[in-house]
Amino acid sequence: MEWQFRLNWAAIVEEAKQRRKRQKLTQRRLGELAGVSTPTVSRFENSEKDIQLSTVTRILGVLGMLDERVLNFPDENPHYDSLRDIALFNGSDRESAIRCAISREALEDHFDGDGEKPLAVFRANRERIEHEARRKYLAGQLEADGSILIRTTDLS
Repeated sequence: MEWQFRLNWAAIVEEAKQRRKRQKLTQRRLGELAGVSTPTVSRFENSEKDIQLSTVTRILGVLGMLDERVLNFPDENPHYDSLRDIALFNGSDRESAIRCAISREALEDHFDGDGEKPLAVFRANRERIEHEARRKYLAGQLEADGSILIRTTDLS
């Protein structure tokens, strides 16, 4: 699969400069904190594009401009809660456990579920279901208890 995305480089650089100034950091101090040279910070702030991505991420990380959340899924078997009609599976963001679920209706409507074996449908489509759980997590679309529930209306 080919991915295409665009960055508004000028807006990123401008936001970084403003944050550096609000945090009362000199270019030199920002460079020290990010582990890069002062001339490198200057080149970044002058919107030069020949800077390594790892350097940019160190600068942006010091300025608090990176979202470092991740949602990983251990290789555990899901289980089915017949009272709530959901398949339950676990995710984690570093040490934090994130409870995830997908409704039986979503399994049937979007993953060709036959209504009889929801866990088999889940296993056959696990990657797509985990992708949707990750999307909801990173978008902050959590239930009141901090869990993720994938409903049929979440999927297109």
